[in-house]
Amino acid sequence: MDTDQSRFLQHIHDPHDLRKLDVSSLRTVCAEVRSFLVDSVSKTGGHLGAGLGAVELTVALHYVFNTPDDKLVWDTGHQAYPHKILTGRKDRLHTIRQLNGLSGFLRRDESEYDTFGAGHANTAISAALGMATARDFAKKDYKVVAIVGDGSLTGGMAYEGLNNAGVLKKDMIVVLSDNKMVSLSANNPTLWSLHNYFSEALTHPTYNKFKANVWDLTGKLDTFGDRLRSVAGKLERGVKAVVTPGMMFEAMGFRYFGPFNGHNVVKLVEILQHVKELKGPILLHLNTEKGKGYEPAERDASKLHGVTPFDKVTGQSPKSSAPAAYTKVFGNALLEICRTNERVVGITAAMPDGTGLDILQKGMPERFFDVGIAEQHAVTFAAGMATEGYVPVVAIYSTFLQRAFDQIIHDVSLQDLHVVFVMDRAGLVGADGPTHHGALDLSYLRCIPNMVIMAPSDENELRDMLYTSVQMKNCPVAIRYPRGNSLGLPPKERMETIPVGSSVSVRSGKDIAILAVGTMVQQANQAAELLAAKGIDAEVVNMRFIKPLDTAALKDLSARFRKIVTVEENSTVGGFGSAVLEELAVTAPSVAVKLHGLPDGYVTQGTPAELLRLTKLDAPGIAEVVAAFHGSTR
Repeated sequence: MDTDQSRFLQHIHDPHDLRKLDVSSLRTVCAEVRSFLVDSVSKTGGHLGAGLGAVELTVALHYVFNTPDDKLVWDTGHQAYPHKILTGRKDRLHTIRQLNGLSGFLRRDESEYDTFGAGHANTAISAALGMATARDFAKKDYKVVAIVGDGSLTGGMAYEGLNNAGVLKKDMIVVLSDNKMVSLSANNPTLWSLHNYFSEALTHPTYNKFKANVWDLTGKLDTFGDRLRSVAGKLERGVKAVVTPGMMFEAMGFRYFGPFNGHNVVKLVEILQHVKELKGPILLHLNTEKGKGYEPAERDASKLHGVTPFDKVTGQSPKSSAPAAYTKVFGNALLEICRTNERVVGITAAMPDGTGLDILQKGMPERFFDVGIAEQHAVTFAAGMATEGYVPVVAIYSTFLQRAFDQIIHDVSLQDLHVVFVMDRAGLVGADGPTHHGALDLSYLRCIPNMVIMAPSDENELRDMLYTSVQMKNCPVAIRYPRGNSLGLPPKERMETIPVGSSVSVRSGKDIAILAVGTMVQQANQAAELLAAKGIDAEVVNMRFIKPLDTAALKDLSARFRKIVTVEENSTVGGFGSAVLEELAVTAPSVAVKLHGLPDGYVTQGTPAELLRLTKLDAPGIAEVVAAFHGSTR
């Protein structure tokens, strides 16, 4: 952003500089932040629409509250780019989501203004309540504000936090940024019930007239005394209980204010200054517009929620000629299966586009269910359908499925119910970083009794595994596949059943065996080529199933090889390699096994290629690990 277009922003290095400005300057500050944000994200990619819709709120919050002493707790983090711009990170925004750059979400180790790490939804209210409770224990007096989107109110944890906050009566503010669930509910009426409740109640003419009068009155009550102020408050609460969401929030113990225009920064400052002085839990409801101020994002806020680099004028990203993404391969395969099997349905937790279920939504909408950001409900909802003979295919990102761990055990596995879990974004996802890597699913699913787990090495195997999964009986099934493009193989004429617990050798060898699953099969095969140039003849096996393992193949391999290396894009703690090691420890204890996968830690952000290189899961890295193990004395 040119300095002549940045009258104020160039001088704002932290919120203390912002608070030196007159309130009349804040509209210009907002315009400059918005311009800077569009310019930066157009070059780097990232989350755009949510941040554009939160500019005025972010400026007003940092202007009114004494951050970082006062705590702002952002839910999810998609909307936090303006927060980063105002808190000393604007000069590094060009590094966002890159290796060694700024995180695309909130990180406590990145800035003292990031009071609580975020990346997943529904967490801010609970975290803010915990901070407020700790504050009171320590006899301190800072303010705590949780900022949540209306999409987060489709998840149960948000209500758990609201309910407990109402009981504890701590001084805290919850700001609800209501953008009509644009990123969740575009073309998706299954998510409209809560939004309709808000909009119908809040457009009631009686309430809006009364709200304006009471708000005006409460600003003048200092001269009238406590009794009149109390009467006005009771009148306001009474009307809310009849015609507004106050009936819900105030029943939980919150004082409700709103809705107000979330893009009038001067008015927001006035409102925040008012509610800042109030005691107890407060809910402030703001109407916002996702993508505000950038015309392409206002036209299609869902499309410009998360973006690759784009043309600032048109908002369009360059078209890709790469092979179809695994996500799209899955979506097309599921639609094909649904057309021939009337018992199969698709379920997602607010991610139809991200999981490929938008294809089913468009092709057979009656067989598609989006339950909102509610993974726990999604799994038990699927379990209920399974009890009646249907085959639910639950498509959820690997990192989000871990939120429903108990439901997978208690509601699905324990009852031997046939639910298919399709985990997109398994392994290293790239720029979204540690909150979104699917690094743990093999570990947390493998310990569940009766679970079948598979990982395709290419798009045709993905289609066959999905076809196999829906035909199984009396057990949960999980399929994991990565973010990104498939190999571009020509599709087979028809999908075929794969024998459960079977593997296939993709390269013969005599010196050492490499056992791989999922996308690591391709990397292992390329590593074998590199090893061959060094005189090491490696056999490569696509194990396909993590549970149950192909024990017959393991028996054969352990008879032919003194050393075996397992390769997986999952933590080595409890994952595929651990399963192999557990089996061979009993059946072939003399065979040396090297586990190679993601470390016991959290992998940073970067491009997939950078992260594979960093973790030595690219072909050269695997070759290096295998060669060292081959040359070792054990």
